[in-house]
Amino acid sequence: MSTRIRPFFAAAGVTSNPLMLGLLIIACVIALVLIFTWLYFIGIWIRARFSGARVSLWNLVGMKLRRIPPSLIVDTRINAVKAGLDITTDELESHYLAGGNIVRVVQALIAASKAGITLDWKRATAIDLAGRDVLEAVQTSVNPKIIDCPSPATGKLTIDAVAKDGIQLKAKARVTVRANIDRLVGGATEETIIARVGEGIVTTIGSAQSYKAVLENPDSISKRVLEKGLDSGTAFQILSIDIADVDVGDNIGARLQADQAQADLRVAQAKAEMRRAAAVATEQEMRARVQEMQAKVVEAEAQVPLAISQAFREGNLGIMDYYRLRNISADTSMRENIAGDPHKSVTQPGTPTPGA
Repeated sequence: MSTRIRPFFAAAGVTSNPLMLGLLIIACVIALVLIFTWLYFIGIWIRARFSGARVSLWNLVGMKLRRIPPSLIVDTRINAVKAGLDITTDELESHYLAGGNIVRVVQALIAASKAGITLDWKRATAIDLAGRDVLEAVQTSVNPKIIDCPSPATGKLTIDAVAKDGIQLKAKARVTVRANIDRLVGGATEETIIARVGEGIVTTIGSAQSYKAVLENPDSISKRVLEKGLDSGTAFQILSIDIADVDVGDNIGARLQADQAQADLRVAQAKAEMRRAAAVATEQEMRARVQEMQAKVVEAEAQVPLAISQAFREGNLGIMDYYRLRNISADTSMRENIAGDPHKSVTQPGTPTPGA
C-alpha cells in the first residue's frame, strides 16, 4: 500500500480489516469510473445544448447501452440543426442500427437543401440502405457527370460499326448525365447507359447508306440516340450525347467479298477434282472392258482350229476347201504387208502355211 494512502486508511481504522480495505478500494475505483463517465456524457450534453441540438443525459446513456456512439449521433444532429434540418436522434439511431451511413445521409440532405432539390429523410435513407452513395447522387444531380462510351475500363477505345456500303467506322462518344433522385432506387446504373448508347451508335451507323453521310453529319448519331430515350428505367437523365471522334476503319465489305470469292474458288476446285476423279475412274473402267473384250476375241480365235478339225472329222470340209481357205488367208496377209498395215494377219494361229 502506498505511503500516502496508508495514513488515510489508518485514520479511518480499516488497516486492520483487509475485507473493509478491499471494499473501500473497489468503491473508490467505481466512483472514479462513474465520475469520468459522467464527465464524458456531460461534455457531449453541453456541446449539444449550446449548439441548439438538445438531447437528454439519459438519452445519451441509452445510446451507450445500445452500442451507439453518442458523440457521432450528437455531432451529426448538430450539423443537421445548423443547416436548418429537423432530424431527431431517434431517426439517426434507427438508421445507424440499420447499417446506414448517417454522416453521408445528413451531408446529402444539407447539399440537396442548399441546391433546392427535393429530398426527404425517408428517401435519403432508402437510397443509402440500397447501397448507393446518396451524397454522390446529389452532387451528380447538381453537377452533371460525363460518361465515356465505351468505358475505358473495358479496354475498348472505340465503338465499331459498319455502314451499308461495307466501310467500318470507329466512334467515341461522351454522355452527359444528371442523377435522377426519384429513380435512384431500383434504377439502372452507368453500365446500362453505356450499353444503350453503344447500341444506338451501332444502329445509326449500320442504317446509313454510306459512311460519308455519317462523317458529314456526326451529330445525326447523337440526335437519333437521344430520340430513343435511352435513359428510361435508369438512375440518370441524359442531357446530351456528344460524338468526340469518328474514324474510318477497314473496308469490311471488300474483305467479306474477297473471303467469299476464296470460298467459291475452293468449292469450284473441289468440284473439278471430283469430276476429274470420276473421269479417271471411267477411263479405268473402259480400259478394263477393252481388256475383257480382247480376252473374248482371243478365246474365240482359239476355237477356230478346233472347229476346222471337227469339220474334217465330220466330213464337212475337204482338203481342197482347206487349201483354198489357206490361200485366201495368205493372199490377204501379203496384201496387208505390202500396204504396211501394222495389224496382225488373220491367219489362224497354229495352222500350217501352204505347201508346208
